Amino acid sequence: MRKDVTMPRKQQRDDADTATRILDSAERLVQSRGFNGFSYADVASELRITKASLHYHFASKAELGRALVERYAARFTAVLEEIDAAGDHAPAKLNAYARIYADVLRERRMCLCGMLAADYDTLPGPMREAVIRFFDANEAWLTGVFEQGEAEGSLRLDGSARAAAQALVGGLEGAMLVARPYGEFARFEAAAGRLLASLARAGPPEQAPVPDG
Repeated sequence: MRKDVTMPRKQQRDDADTATRILDSAERLVQSRGFNGFSYADVASELRITKASLHYHFASKAELGRALVERYAARFTAVLEEIDAAGDHAPAKLNAYARIYADVLRERRMCLCGMLAADYDTLPGPMREAVIRFFDANEAWLTGVFEQGEAEGSLRLDGSARAAAQALVGGLEGAMLVARPYGEFARFEAAAGRLLASLARAGPPEQAPVPDG
């Protein structure tokens, strides 16, 4: 009887481990090739499992894609919560936010949702919605940070906090994209620093927070 109870639990753990490995592999592929640049065959080959096993865990590529976005967004949200918990002033929060992108680029990857945005027109509906939710959540958090900065006097904005949030997300995603073909992390670092300086208007560029790792 004990064996009958234990085996299903072990199977559940094995299934969970395999699903995680599949997601990890697919995430790396999307971040380097885009969603349309990889197939189940690529994942199966890398993990040395059958395509049937892939379909067991994720019945379709669309289902796998949605799971990728949801997991990525959850991790991103957890980092934002850690930044909030630190209780820093707004400029430090913006610096920490830019550092998330910098850390991804250092690994020679791109933002998962930034890559998916490039493929947006060809994505399944549920994936499109998940990508939009990711950017909406980031812009909402940043809006709060810019409002905090205005209230505490650490940031001075020309327009609304929401407009500044949208500009920062778009600017960091663009800076990653342009730095990629050059293979120069410093290019992203300089662009991010100047972007933060232009939004904060709290001092000259050399005093602006930069993604210092």
